[in-house]
Amino acid sequence: MKQDTLKHVPVMLAEAVDALAVKPDGVYLDGTFGRGGHAREVLKRLGAGGRLLLLDRDPQAIAMARAEFGQDPRVEVRHGSFADLAEWDATEGGLDGVLLDIGVSSPQLDDPQRGFSFQADAPLDMRMDTTQGESAAEFLARASEEAIADVLYNYGEERMSRRIARWIVERRQDQPIRTTAELAELCARANPKREPGKHPATRTFQALRIAVNGELDALERGLAGAERRLKPGGRLVVISFHSLEDRIVKQFIRSRSQPPPARRGLPPPAHAPLTLRAL
Repeated sequence: MKQDTLKHVPVMLAEAVDALAVKPDGVYLDGTFGRGGHAREVLKRLGAGGRLLLLDRDPQAIAMARAEFGQDPRVEVRHGSFADLAEWDATEGGLDGVLLDIGVSSPQLDDPQRGFSFQADAPLDMRMDTTQGESAAEFLARASEEAIADVLYNYGEERMSRRIARWIVERRQDQPIRTTAELAELCARANPKREPGKHPATRTFQALRIAVNGELDALERGLAGAERRLKPGGRLVVISFHSLEDRIVKQFIRSRSQPPPARRGLPPPAHAPLTLRAL
């Protein structure tokens, strides 16, 4: 494992873990283990009777979690998406807190072979879970021009989405796009009026990553699963960076922060709100 990877410190580490208000004997779930920055901080605050459940879609992240925390009796590790956290037997007893750090992690971006970045030429993969699903290259090889354009516009807010999609479909008639450099070059040629300080492929890469990994659907399912498993007074902390993710989280928080409507002639319904925070 590279030393710089081991030293990776997640953004807003203290703020996120402070918001969980960790109790020494509580049960917590880190749904995006990454390289363990949040997990290590939570474990510092847990006592011998506490538990920490670790999830991640990335096989490399899970391998690191098992290597570092596999012998800690307080920790349980599972390879999978936080979208399915409520289906994990270990969560059935209820959770005192759930932490989700949404989006691609720095180690994933920094590894050129994962295909998330156009900074180096590599296979156009972009899967967070490399054991299943189709890669970005496979999606571009089989999707219709309309479907590609919709992904680029809806998930990347790419104004040149239709032009880029048309060029991709025309290009694949001769040779499918297989690498990050090929896609970045096509985007640059299809979109010569670049935004200041931003590569013309930035929005396309972001959109494809979100689509390939089903990130927005996973987020919605994960939030619903957290609501099912959190105990009364439990805390849900979500770190989001993209406006689409941020909107989903804020709408969820807003809808769950209001007490159920009272019915005339009946006592007010019991309401034990969750403590939710978006960072």
